[in-house]
Order: sequence, then structure tokens, then C-alpha cells
Amino acid sequence: MRVYFLSDLPCAFFVNGIHLGPVDGFERSVELAPLDGVFCEFKAARCVPVRFRFDEAFLFDPPEETELYFCGGKVAVRLRGFVYADPTLHILWQKRVAESELTLCLQGRVLLRYEHGQTHSVIPLPFAFERCRVSPAGECLLLEGDGMFALLDRTGSLAVLSDGVVTERGRTITAEVPLHDSLAHRMRCRYENGKLASCSLLSAREPQEATIALALLESVLAGFDPTPYLAPSLAPKSELLRQYLGKFTAAVYRDSGRVGIVYERRPRVYDVRDFCVTLEDGKVSNLAPL
Repeated sequence: MRVYFLSDLPCAFFVNGIHLGPVDGFERSVELAPLDGVFCEFKAARCVPVRFRFDEAFLFDPPEETELYFCGGKVAVRLRGFVYADPTLHILWQKRVAESELTLCLQGRVLLRYEHGQTHSVIPLPFAFERCRVSPAGECLLLEGDGMFALLDRTGSLAVLSDGVVTERGRTITAEVPLHDSLAHRMRCRYENGKLASCSLLSAREPQEATIALALLESVLAGFDPTPYLAPSLAPKSELLRQYLGKFTAAVYRDSGRVGIVYERRPRVYDVRDFCVTLEDGKVSNLAPL
């Protein structure tokens, strides 16, 4: 089986103790047989290694540190769960905000201890919140990290966790949020009591011919109008696209005439289904599964 490895952090890749090279922003692929059950290890600077045995059990139920993307007879393994190797508990700050007691600490990962009345919870946060500030936001608490923000409700649950920068604070929160899509959409989102109240487009770039199909799929996923990317013959059927495509979570570029649509099979396990794209005068005239 051809296996591709991708990592959120640059790391060294070992199979049965043999170093095969780095894994970083570029894919690294090897041939592995699940029946062999080889031992895979990934070491990133300052972090606990991610280790697993590549076998049928792994392909059925991968550990939390990984995600699997199946496409045909191939699979991509994304390494996303690195934690710091230092097990020492570091208290970063303790604060009382809006009658809630908050303790931000670091113990391998960033953890926020939340106490409000009889409610107690510990919330894992991305490393972007290692240095963060907190303020009241109506019935919620606003956490601002490095390029990310979160809204915490009174039950100690994350109502919102998003990339972006907060521009207005108070009972209503306004943030500029990047969608990380092919058109580099940036949205202005307004939240009230932990819920999205409104959203407007700030900027987006024009698609190239190679990204027209991606722009179409991403517009369907985000709830935008897809008709600007559809040929006249398909434009009247734009409202049926979501039903036709099913419940997908992402779209990826495959080549000039093909896109991959990502469907969740179970937690941390996804299927990538290839669709053939036909263009007519720079717009999608047909989108058919391969």
C-alpha cells in the first residue's frame, strides 16, 4: 500500500528504527503492508514522538494524534497531535473574570481550568493560546491567542474556536476570519453570546482556471452562491449541488481535470473521492464521480 505522510510540524520519520528522512510541508511516501505491522515513529523538536504500528487496527481506528485520508488503494496519514516533551506543570496565569476562576497552564499541551459555581472543567487548547488574554463577552468569555480566538460558555465548553483576529470586544464580538480556501476569503464575523450572528465578505481573489472547480465546491461548503462558477447549462441546478455532492468536509486539488472531495467515514478517518471536472468558457459544465 502506498502511504503518504504529512505533518503539522517538521519531524524526522523512522520505520522499525531506520531513519527515512524528514516529513514537513511536502509529502513523503513509502510502500507499507498492513500485515507486516511495521513500527512508525515521528520525532519533532521539543515534542513527544508520535508512535504507532502500521497495521489493520491502525487503519480502522487511528490514535488521536493522527488522521487518515483514503483515496483508492492509497492512504495519507496526517500527524497533528504533537505535545511538548517537558511534563512539568507550568502555571501561566490565574485570573478571576466575570465570577469565573480561570487557570491557564502548560503540561505538554495548553490547558485551561475553568471554575464557575459548581461547574469545573479542563479545556485543551491549541498552542496558539500559550500566550493569551481573557475578557468578558456577554454570557461568554473571550480568549485571544496568537492568530486564534475562542468563546467559552458558562458550562465550560468551547462555543467557538477559530483562526482570526478580534477587532471589536464587548457583549458582541467581531473578528476577521480567514477561510483558508483557494480564493483566500476573509470574512467579518459577528458573535453574540457564543453564536454567529452575522457574517460578511471582506476580500477574496479571483479564481484561476485550475481552481474554478475548487472555488465552486468551497462555495457550496461555505454556503456561498456557487452560480458564478457554473456554466449556463448548470446554473439553474445550483440549489441541487449540495444534495448531489452529499455531506462533505473539504475539497482538494488533484490535477487540471480532477478534484478530490473529502467525506468523513468516522472520527479521524476520511475518504477522498475523485470527481472529473469539465469546463466550458472557464466555468464548470460537468462534475462527475470517477
